[in-house]
Order: sequence, then structure tokens, then C-alpha cells
Amino acid sequence: MPVTDTPRLDAEILLAHSLGMPRARLLAHLREKTEAPGFDELLERRLAHEPIAYILGEWEFFSLTLAVRAPILVPRPETEHLVEAVLAFVQDEPARVLELGTGTGCVAVAVAHNAPRTQVVATDIQPQALALAGENARRHGVSDRIELRHGDLFEALSRAAASFDVICSNPPYVEESAWPDLPPVIRLHEDPGALLAGPEGLDVIERLVDEARHFLRPGGLLAFEIGMGHYGRVSALLARKGYDDIGFRRDLAGIERVVLARAPAGNESGG
Repeated sequence: MPVTDTPRLDAEILLAHSLGMPRARLLAHLREKTEAPGFDELLERRLAHEPIAYILGEWEFFSLTLAVRAPILVPRPETEHLVEAVLAFVQDEPARVLELGTGTGCVAVAVAHNAPRTQVVATDIQPQALALAGENARRHGVSDRIELRHGDLFEALSRAAASFDVICSNPPYVEESAWPDLPPVIRLHEDPGALLAGPEGLDVIERLVDEARHFLRPGGLLAFEIGMGHYGRVSALLARKGYDDIGFRRDLAGIERVVLARAPAGNESGG
């Protein structure tokens, strides 16, 4: 399997990084001779299928530059659709948002940055992920509106104290049998715990759908990512659990990527 489908682009990004200059400036000076200290080492890391984001130590998400570190999942463009759904729901109103499995904090930081009247609680099972999310929150000046809690999904929360306008997540949703066929850039470097979710990829989603009812206010939004082909089963699960207004957002590839549902009007969060 090739390391990358964009070898020239990857080489340009790494060369610009080694020279300490933007890629646009590099392209304007390609014919000039110069020393590129460390470029060979960067190239070797890429040839070992290491994600460019880990090599650079940062990555852009929702027009924000975020710190990234292995093995915490690199923010994906698809996840920007999740942020868009949350922002469309809260608009400019005050809102309490819960993000489960925050990882780098990309969703929590993007929401807090773009919706300044929100208060965000972000949880993760990995302490190193929470440390990274905190770093990114401080980087973008939103740490005063993001509360980080350690725990698996809702375990970090008290039902008695929780009533959120939005619950969002990019949960693990890859079938365990698919792991050997994933690209080496994922399989060799990223945390399988952030990707794999049982035989059908739905183990975490089933918990999320069931438990979110106890933490959402009536009419509150539940929004989360799913895998290709999951929408039918997930929408049926949401309907069985009493959610209303079930729908989805497609990603740029046309895949039903983000599921949206509303807590029923009679929902009793904290119950």
C-alpha cells in the first residue's frame, strides 16, 4: 500500500516545515538552493506511514490550528460537519454543550470559539487527551468556557447536575473486523480505542443514544458521527428510544455522516 496519494504535496509540507516557512513561500523559492535541516528525518517518518499531523505537531480544523500528538486521533474534515450542526442549533444563544470523547478538543474548542455564549463540558477516558484538549483551549482563548472531565462517556457527570442543550460526539464507530484493512497511517499510529466499537461498530453509539436521554433538556440536540452504512440502524435505534426529528448531514463524499435527533418534549434530564 502506498504511503500517500499526494507525495509531492506531503514533501512540500515537510520541506516547508523543516525550513520554518509557510508552504506558499517555499513554492515561490523552489529554484533557490538552501539547506533543509532535519528534512531527511521528517521524510523517513512519513515513509513509515506516520501522519503528517503528528510529524508537524499541529493540524488545522475549522480554521483553527490545533496541537496534535500521537496516538490521539487526528482531527478529520468530516468532523467539521458535526461542529456546523452544533453551531446551527445554538446560533447566538446561551447554551450548555457536552462533548463526549473530546480527544484533541477540536470540537469543543471550535464550538466555544465560534459561539461565545456557550459553556462546554468535554469528557475523555484518556488523561493525555484531556491535557491536549486543555492546551488547545488555552491556545485559542476559550479555556474559561470549557470544563474538562475525565471519564468514559457520561461517567464523569452527575445526572442531578446535568441538563444540556446539546450533546455531541465523534465516537468510535469502526467494526473490529475492519482493523486489518485500515490504511497503515491509521493502523500503525492512531489509538484503536478511539476507532473500534465492537463487531458492528455500534457498541459505543448504542450507549450514547441510551444514556444521552438522561442528560438532555427537552428539545435538546443529540448530534454524533457515524460510519458509512450505519444511518438506517442508528435512526431506528433513536426512534425506539423516543427521540424526535431524526435526520442527518452528509459529508463532502455524500455519506450520511452526522446524525441529528431531538430529545422528546417530555424528556426529563437528570432523571
